[in-house]
Amino acid sequence: MKNIWQKNCEKSKKKVGWIDLNQAKYEDYQKIGFMCGLEVHQQLKTDKKLFCRCKAGHYHNFNDYDAEIVRHMRPTLSELGEYDGTALMEFKTKKEITYRINNKTSCTYEMDDTPPFPINKQALECAIKIANLSKTNLVGELHITRKQYLDGSIPTGFQRTAIIGIEGEIPISNKKIRLIQFSIEEDSCREVSDIGHKRVYFADRLGMPLIETVTYPDMLTPFEAAEACQNIRFIARSTNNVRTGIGAARQDVNVSVTGGTRIEIKGVAHIKWIPLLTHNEAFRQVALLEIKKTLNERVNNIKKWKINAQELFTEEWKHISFLNRAIADNCKIYAVNLPKFKEILSHFTQPGKIFADEISDRLKVIACLEKPNMIHSEELIPSLKPNDWKRIAEILKANEDDAQLVFIAPESDVKTALETIEERALLAFEGIPNETRKSIPDGTTIFERVLPGPDRMYPDTDSKPISITQDFIDKACQDSPPDLSFRFDQLKEWKVPNEAYTYILKNNLMPLIEKISNDFNLSHKKISLIFAQNIKNLAGHIKEKFDFNLIYDLIKFLQHRDIEFDLIYKMLPVLSQNQHISFESILTLISFEKYRNDFIINQIDILSDMYDNFPKKSADQDAAKIRWVMGKINHIAIGNISLAELKSIVTKKIRKGE
Repeated sequence: MKNIWQKNCEKSKKKVGWIDLNQAKYEDYQKIGFMCGLEVHQQLKTDKKLFCRCKAGHYHNFNDYDAEIVRHMRPTLSELGEYDGTALMEFKTKKEITYRINNKTSCTYEMDDTPPFPINKQALECAIKIANLSKTNLVGELHITRKQYLDGSIPTGFQRTAIIGIEGEIPISNKKIRLIQFSIEEDSCREVSDIGHKRVYFADRLGMPLIETVTYPDMLTPFEAAEACQNIRFIARSTNNVRTGIGAARQDVNVSVTGGTRIEIKGVAHIKWIPLLTHNEAFRQVALLEIKKTLNERVNNIKKWKINAQELFTEEWKHISFLNRAIADNCKIYAVNLPKFKEILSHFTQPGKIFADEISDRLKVIACLEKPNMIHSEELIPSLKPNDWKRIAEILKANEDDAQLVFIAPESDVKTALETIEERALLAFEGIPNETRKSIPDGTTIFERVLPGPDRMYPDTDSKPISITQDFIDKACQDSPPDLSFRFDQLKEWKVPNEAYTYILKNNLMPLIEKISNDFNLSHKKISLIFAQNIKNLAGHIKEKFDFNLIYDLIKFLQHRDIEFDLIYKMLPVLSQNQHISFESILTLISFEKYRNDFIINQIDILSDMYDNFPKKSADQDAAKIRWVMGKINHIAIGNISLAELKSIVTKKIRKGE
């Protein structure tokens, strides 16, 4: 039987108007004012890093390091005498940042002990080619700037970046998506762990050349967002100048709804996550706006609103398993009253989440209290009995329309925890806080940090401007691939199914398909489907990355041996398991034998006579007979005679006289 808070969650979910992604229509997103923009990052395939001469693309085990550097972040005043909100938040966390360094892939530049080298020209050429394909207006002079990175993922506290092009566009199926800018920048560290007040990074990825494509918020549905991201990826991969694989490409997704503000979802690892993430984030914002409306109706003077907190003595509460942790960990137990927050903590925000999670997430990030870090009076699965909450409400002198929570923290973190709880509660009166959020594979998000201020970029005094001449652009773009729109037109002309486009384009297979088709006089569609269906379906069983060029060599072998193309379908499963095996060995393994066409055709009459002796079970006897004969003769026919030609002969013989 559902309790009152489960019912309240369901009631608020309906009030928000939440619907399943698969049931949502374009009109549903119009109604809430859904808007989405993208920041797509992709590593460039270069030999060296962007501003030093360390190797790029070489990764190590997290325990394979030669040294550790420990740092603590602290905020400094800007030229205007102000502190950045993100800097203050990070300072509150009191994080100790440790960098693990392998001498083969890191140097003193990355630890901010050496000025930058001149920008990597190979990386710059690759970036200009992709920026040009993205239809951006290329800059005449490259200005390197510093972009603040205050989470510790870059030891210097800033990322060197430069705008290469502005105001471009990329196609999606129903319109053009405008690009704000296209940049080249250095990648950040890989995170090893983030527990309590300690965060550990590995520096092998740090400084690798990275391109960033930033769009306008032109995507009006979650599916448009995923398609746009996919097409940005296709353009970059068509040059063969970007890295592929886990971590080589990442995207940040910006979402807003009417009445809200831009929320940035960081580190979306897979494009297929985008529809559900953006859908859930949009309705989370709608839920927060509903909470804002409710709270402002209840509270007349928000400036006078504040929490009330009391320490709970551990001995009195040691019968509660969650609170008993405080004794073992030498922590404090605090109860907090949230005036007028009844039914707010259990208000739906995301699938499986309620507003209380918004507070808990911030306690994890800002106060460094590992989860579970709090319990509350509106839990969907209660941790305390009603009498316990009644006792806590009495201690806090709470009113009937208040809500309460209890958290555990080391004494040194109590002040930060109380500030964090009050700050997040006050932000609920404003609606949607300015923040970045982290994507979770289940399609929900959690708080990551306060959104950086607009003035996070400033000139890099260590780097001089670089002139981008027309000669340099021409050299960079001299062997550029065709536009993405042209590739879509080609696939359509070849009558390749739409569902095959993604595999072909993300693996940059168009040039190879054209080469195979032209050199061996085979249909583009047939070759396209070899890749997008047969190879794709085998991918889950392939131990190492498949070398697509083997298909060219295999077809060349078949034609040289005068073996029919259809045998490729029997050879591929063997080849996919051992890409170093000889094609002759594959023929042996599949027991292929050469037969003359006349021998194969002679089997048709024999098999036809055999079938005539069977009991008749089909309404269309000829069709059943054709299927049976083809099934019996297939094993000697495949590779020796075209199966399409053979079926035509079988059909003609069996349906003779029709």
